[in-house]
Amino acid sequence: MDYFNTLEEVLLTSEPKNKIEKFNKFYRKFLNNEYTLNDSYEPCELIEPGYSTFLEIVKPTALPKIKNFNTDEGKRYLIHTILHIEYSAIDLAIDAALRFKNLPRKYYQDWLEVASDEIRHFLMLEKLLNELGGKYGDFPVHKNLFEALQDTPTFLRRMAAVPRYLEANGLDQNPKIMEKLKSNNDPFNRKILAVLQTILEEEVDHVRKGDTWYKYACDLENLDYDSTYLEIIEDVYPGSTKRKMDLNFEARKQAGFSCDVLKILSKKSDCK
Repeated sequence: MDYFNTLEEVLLTSEPKNKIEKFNKFYRKFLNNEYTLNDSYEPCELIEPGYSTFLEIVKPTALPKIKNFNTDEGKRYLIHTILHIEYSAIDLAIDAALRFKNLPRKYYQDWLEVASDEIRHFLMLEKLLNELGGKYGDFPVHKNLFEALQDTPTFLRRMAAVPRYLEANGLDQNPKIMEKLKSNNDPFNRKILAVLQTILEEEVDHVRKGDTWYKYACDLENLDYDSTYLEIIEDVYPGSTKRKMDLNFEARKQAGFSCDVLKILSKKSDCK
C-alpha cells in the first residue's frame, strides 16, 4: 500500500472520530511495515483546515475573554482551548509526516508517533470536557496553527517554526496555566492538572524530535543552527526575536535548545 496517498486521506478527514479511526488503522499498518514510500507523490495544497466544516472560526482577538478557571464555564473554555490546540497539532504532525519526501524512515516514524500522542491528548481532554457537559465546538476557535502549516511549506522552515517555536512556546505556557489551577484546591482542577502534566512531559519529546530534524535539515545545507533558527522565526513571526520571552529554560534545554538562543530570546545574561 502507498504511504503518502493513504496518509493524505487521513489528513483530509475533518471530523475527529473518523480522523482518529483512520489514523489508528494507518499507524498500525505502518508499524507492521505494510506501506511503501512512493516518492512520486505530490503533496496536496491545503486551503482551509478540515475543522472549518464543524467549528466556528474567528480571529484570535474575537475569542472570549474568560480568565477565571474556577467556574465551570471557565474550565470548559480552558479545556476547549487546549483541546483545539491538540486537534490542530494532530494535523500538523500528520502533515509533517506527509509533505516532505526522501527522508529517513525514522523521520516518518517520529512524526506519526507525535500524531499518535496528540490524539491521546485530544481524547483525554475531550473526556474532561464531556464530564463538564461540554463538547468540541461549544466555543469559537482560531486557525493560527493551520496558518503556520501554510506558512512553512519547506522542510527546514517547518521544523524551525512549528516544533521549535510554536510547540516550544507550549512548554512555556503550560506551567503557567498549571499554577493558576493549583491556586484553587478543586477536585476537577486536579484532573485537568494530571492531563496537563502528561502533555507537558510528552511535548518536551515532541520539541526534541523537531530539534533533531531541524538540525538534520540545517546539516543538509551546511547552515548554522542558531542563526538560521532566529532568521526563520523572525521571518515567519516578525518581532518574535525582539520581544522578551518568559521561557521554561529547563524544558527547552531538555528539548535541545542552546544557551545562546535561550539568552537571545529571554534577553537574559544566562540560561538558568
